[in-house]
Order: sequence, then C-alpha cells, then structure tokens
Amino acid sequence: MVEQNVNVEISIDTIEDVTNMDVVDANSTTIHSISSGNTDTTVLNLEVEREVIKIDSDLDLKKKMELRATEDADLAKLNKVEEKQNGDNNESVLKKFIKIIKLDPVLIIAWIIAIISSFFVLPDRKYIDYIDWRSLGILWALMVVVQGFKKNSVFERIGQFMLKRVTYGWQLAAVLIFMCFFGSMLITNDVALITFVPFAIMILKSSCREDLMIPVIVYQTVAANMGSMLTPIGNPQNLYLYGVTGMSIGDFLLTMLPLSSLTLVLLALCIFTLPKKTKKIVMDEYYTVTKGASSIQIIIYLLLFVLALCTVLRLIPWYIVAGVIFVVVAIMDYKIILRVDYILLLTFIGFFIFTGNIGRIAKIKEILEDLIKGREFLVSAITSQFISNVPATLLLTGFTDHYKSLLQGVNVGGLGTLIASMASLISYKAITNVYPSTKGRYFKQFTLINVVFLIILCSFWYVVYELLFQID
Repeated sequence: MVEQNVNVEISIDTIEDVTNMDVVDANSTTIHSISSGNTDTTVLNLEVEREVIKIDSDLDLKKKMELRATEDADLAKLNKVEEKQNGDNNESVLKKFIKIIKLDPVLIIAWIIAIISSFFVLPDRKYIDYIDWRSLGILWALMVVVQGFKKNSVFERIGQFMLKRVTYGWQLAAVLIFMCFFGSMLITNDVALITFVPFAIMILKSSCREDLMIPVIVYQTVAANMGSMLTPIGNPQNLYLYGVTGMSIGDFLLTMLPLSSLTLVLLALCIFTLPKKTKKIVMDEYYTVTKGASSIQIIIYLLLFVLALCTVLRLIPWYIVAGVIFVVVAIMDYKIILRVDYILLLTFIGFFIFTGNIGRIAKIKEILEDLIKGREFLVSAITSQFISNVPATLLLTGFTDHYKSLLQGVNVGGLGTLIASMASLISYKAITNVYPSTKGRYFKQFTLINVVFLIILCSFWYVVYELLFQID
C-alpha cells in the first residue's frame, strides 16, 4: 500500500473527477495534481480546516468530500435547533410551543376529533378516566431518561462501537432492525423506538448511508410493533388484555408465537431487498464524539432507566418512578425535562378523549356489538387502523369473550396506517424532525410496507386459525 500525507486547502467545487483532484499545497502557492487512478490502494490524508479525513481511493471520493463539505452546515443547523430547544434563543417557551402545535398535523387531527366527539358526549368527570395516565407517565419518564442519554453522547458512543464491528450495509440494517424487534419484547414498542430510532439516524448519517434511512426506520417500526406482541409487557394492549383475561404466561406466548415468528422471517427477507446492501460500511476517521459526557450522569440515567423498566413490568407504581426521575433530573439538569416531546403526549391525550367518547355513544356501541361477534380478529384489526390499537382494545374488549382473537387482531392491527399503532408516530416524528423534506417519501414507504405486512399476516391468521383450527 502506498501512503501519501499531504496538507492541503481544498475547494470542493473544483473536483471534476473521482480519480483526479487539484490541491493547493498549504506551505506554498504551488498547485499540484494528484492522481490515484494508477494506484489501487492509495490512501490520502487530507488535512482540511485542522481536521484529518482518511479516504480510501476505492470509495466514492466525490460523495465523501461533498458530504464533508456540507457536514459543518448540517451540524450547525442541528446545533441551532438544539439551542432553541434549550432556550438559548430569545423566543419565549410559549411562542415556541404554539409554533410547534401549528406545525404538527397529527396533534391537530387528534384534538379536532376529540372536540367533535365532545359535542355528542358532553365533558364530565368520566373524561379523566379516559386517559391512561400510567402509559403517559411511563412514556414521559422514558423520554426524560433518553434525553439524558443523548446529552451524554451515549448513542453516539454506541454508534462508534457498532460501526467498528459491522462490515456491510445489510449487517448494519439487521442490527438496527432486530434490536427493535427483540428489545420491544422487554421494554415495550414505544421505548424501543424512542431509544433506537435516534440511534439509527445518527449512525446511518455518520456512516454515509442515508440512502438506508427511510427503509431502515420503517422496518424498525414494524419490528418494534410486531416484536412487542409476543410478551405481556411488550405493549399497553397486551398488558391490559393479559390482566383482563387471566390467561397464563405460557398460553399467552403460544397464542402470539406463530405471528411473531412469521414477522421475524419477513423482516429477515426484507433486509436483503435494501439498496446497496453489500456496500461496505465506512465511518469517517474525523467522526468522534465531541460532546462532553459525565460518567456519573450516565450511571444515574442507567439506574433511572432500570427503574422505568420496573414500572413497565408493574414492579413499582408509575407515579413513584416518575416522581423520582423528576426530582433527580431536575437537580442534575432541569433543562433535560424541558426537552421531552410534550406534543406527543398531548397527541395521546387527544386520541384517548376521542375513543373514550366513542365508547359512550349508544348507537356506535350497538353497532360494535353486532359487528364484533365471531369477527374479533378482523374487526379489531380494521378498527385499529382508524383509532389505534390501544384504544381499539379498550373499546372492543367489553363486546366479546373471544379474547385470543381480539389479542391477535389488535396486535396485527398495529400494521397499516400511521396511527394504527401510536408507537409509529414516534418514528415518524423522529425522522421528520431531522429531515423535514422526507415526510412525503417516508409516509409512502411506511404505508406500502405496512400494508404488505398486514395482508400477509392477516392471510396467515385466516389459514392457520380459521381454516385449520378455531381459537377461543
């Protein structure tokens, strides 16, 4: 291998060819022409603005340099957003809050339908019972902890660790997707996406594989929603039905195992349809974790995370854990609490009010009773498409005693539309906040992939459970 070390000042606009590049010697005014076309393994160390970039000549050099040229602009943009979130600008918190509300269509839709439904069911004390405070409390607590991890560059460090052990694009995608699939079984689908979607965005960007960004995050969302259906603690509807039905853990697992296993196989096959899956993953040498990190804070956040998981497992009351997290984080850094996505929490409340009111409208209740008898799987899957699978579970449980079909239906019903599973909104907001221009493309790919998975799983359920044997 031939290695050349050249200190240069370089203008990206002058790059015309991948194998030929004009550079200006930093120590003189002489212009040199460096060609790597005749050397298979030439490595150039280019010092640009005091940062060293190590580039292999067999990579797409032009793309790498263009990316490096725009990296500072991107980081500046992200830092500007972060400064606004931290309150370092002159705009008031109230004005920012109102501005976000105006720009969040999902929040607006949730509250419009909630308000419309309130004309049919006038507000009263029962409205408070609509809201699943436990789910909101756990979600809030986990978002606080995740923000603490982000401040201490935990995800960036994980990204660096993983990139050193991944060679090809499909391997990286597999790790990101299956972390969501298996992780959601223990930490719920919401937490898996809150944790691993920002992680995926960070490492795909740093490894120059933003072409995988949309499909990987879509598959992560499918993986989290479908992986979570295997266990009682995987998602809110499972926790609720597990308590209502009184079924044993073994019976629960056997009920959901066939559908969960099929999803695992489908996800594995989908990984090999990704673009440039055999392209090697290379992380720029200049990419390092520059944010300060406190080992003590990381340990504290890890302990808080364990506490939050204990709440998910119903070992500790949610309000105790939420209170502990609030006090501890407020003492360490109160700004972390302000970074929580309160817009998402408000969106949840809007949908809770709407679905609660729907359940109290007599006409709709009668229609549901007639529709669901003997058709629990189909009705619950369809209902989930419009009001989400958690509210659909709460709405339909009282109209049938065929709980296994209902359990399977609301979980498979988490596929399909963007609101079929509330957890899907987490991924949508995560990627569109960083890449606003991807909203249309993400929505199209999300819908297409989810509908395909929905059709396959529904067909599988019909053949296995309806034709081969009946389930109660």
